[in-house]
Amino acid sequence: MVRKAIIPAAGYGTRTLPITKVLPKEMLPICGRPALDFIVEEAIKSGIEQILIVVSRSKNMILDYYDRSVELETYLEEKDKTHLLKEITLPDVHFQYVRQSYARGLGDAILLGKHFVGNEPFAVLLPDEIILPHEKQPLKQLIDMYNEYQGNTVGVKQLELDQLKNYGVIKPELLKSKEYIMKDIVEKPQESPPSDLAVIGRYIFDPAIFNYLENLKPGLGGEIQLTDAIKEMAKDYTSYGLEIEGMCFDIAKTSEYVELINYICGPRGKHQP
Repeated sequence: MVRKAIIPAAGYGTRTLPITKVLPKEMLPICGRPALDFIVEEAIKSGIEQILIVVSRSKNMILDYYDRSVELETYLEEKDKTHLLKEITLPDVHFQYVRQSYARGLGDAILLGKHFVGNEPFAVLLPDEIILPHEKQPLKQLIDMYNEYQGNTVGVKQLELDQLKNYGVIKPELLKSKEYIMKDIVEKPQESPPSDLAVIGRYIFDPAIFNYLENLKPGLGGEIQLTDAIKEMAKDYTSYGLEIEGMCFDIAKTSEYVELINYICGPRGKHQP
């Protein structure tokens, strides 16, 4: 049973500068809500009960957002605006936080969650990617596949060739429709990618992944790459990929960020809050 999730939110947000000099990318506004709130909502609706958010010292805004504001609650009550209290009701999930003192890569951020996870399978959700579900929540799709096959499971989507160099890309063996055995994975292939299936920031891991993370040497960019740990573990344990059903938006890309806002709350928005 997958009850715990890690959300890494300690990066510098270099793709979204200059605004991320003062505003964490996870808090970029989407129709009155921070982007991170959509990720948290997806996790909760997928059955997650505990969330660890990996932050840096510049990300205190995240902790403040998921904390009570007694002063604001009192003000709303005094001003007869109690109907607004529901807007600041905290999500029904247990939050924990850990600081990544230096940005040494995604793998290093996930490794900080070892004691939080214990011996349970767990989810990882990257807050750059917001996925609006068609029916079933994206993370729940992965959890269901993990429960069936009992192996590391990553979410993937088909991308054009010129985009693959920015993602981890799997070498798949078709299992059945949209489900694959992951034979290999390559981080940001600059040429000859193993397929057109790119990893999109949703994962379910067996806790054994921590053994591989602990033994990694810095990889691409001098960082501890999560992809490298997935690659090594896939040599010893059968791992899987799933094409997630839903609309994916990379909010670090301005065009997709604007498209998401227009889709949710524009004049013809289909997902009005």
